Amino acid sequence: MSEHFFDQAVALQPDGEHAFRGAAHPAWANMVGPFGGITAASALNGVLSHPQLLGTPVALTINYAAALGPGAYRLAAVPVRTNRSTQHWTLAMTQPDADGTEQTVLTGTAVTAARRETWSVSDQALPAAPAPKDVERILMRGVEWLQRYDMRPVHGIVPRTWDGSGEHSLSQLWVRDDPVRPLDMLSLASLADVFYPRVWLRRATRVPAGTVSITTYFHADAAMLARTGTGYLFGQAQGQAFRNGFFDQTAQLWNEAGEMLATSHQIVYYKE
Repeated sequence: MSEHFFDQAVALQPDGEHAFRGAAHPAWANMVGPFGGITAASALNGVLSHPQLLGTPVALTINYAAALGPGAYRLAAVPVRTNRSTQHWTLAMTQPDADGTEQTVLTGTAVTAARRETWSVSDQALPAAPAPKDVERILMRGVEWLQRYDMRPVHGIVPRTWDGSGEHSLSQLWVRDDPVRPLDMLSLASLADVFYPRVWLRRATRVPAGTVSITTYFHADAAMLARTGTGYLFGQAQGQAFRNGFFDQTAQLWNEAGEMLATSHQIVYYKE
């Protein structure tokens, strides 16, 4: 087994037809359960490990029904429809409760495809920013999964004072795995959820908040992943509307060469 924390966390073992077994990893612990990005990557790994897989990921939607607890879980990854060039999947992660009854903690869908080379362009360019080496790394203690990434904020750092004075929800940062690891679809899925809740920045008030559902769209191909290697990604996230206990936020990820690798959109709950 790889010694890298990421590979340990997403590791799965076959458990019958269309099913796998995995376990939450303490290195990715969040305030409640593991970091959502690593859970999404683990679910995607069920698709990518399936013997009937067609192509590579195009879209991944993960719905967090409950916090994943410590210990083992079961993941069902079912190819429900395979067409000539696309494949559609359903995902479900379950974990036994105190009575041993399997309870759903995650549902989701994925689309994979055998993509072909066509005319391609990115309409959203990499924002102007200093190089990663010119930006100071932020070291955030107290939450374990934050130690798994080298984060270098460019704009919209976590508020230093929680005084309700927030004016915007835009954050930009350079980020990569720590220790470094060549980028692949699994780590890209995890990085798409690396941003803290936008409501904290917009309000400068640290209220309880958590992702309910996230959809990630993959624009990278194998050549782009190889060109990115162990380099930094530039990430940008911004909220759009905050209302009645829920808000949505969008995110984009580019490599240092300015190639857009993935975008995401999520809905997040918050409390007063």
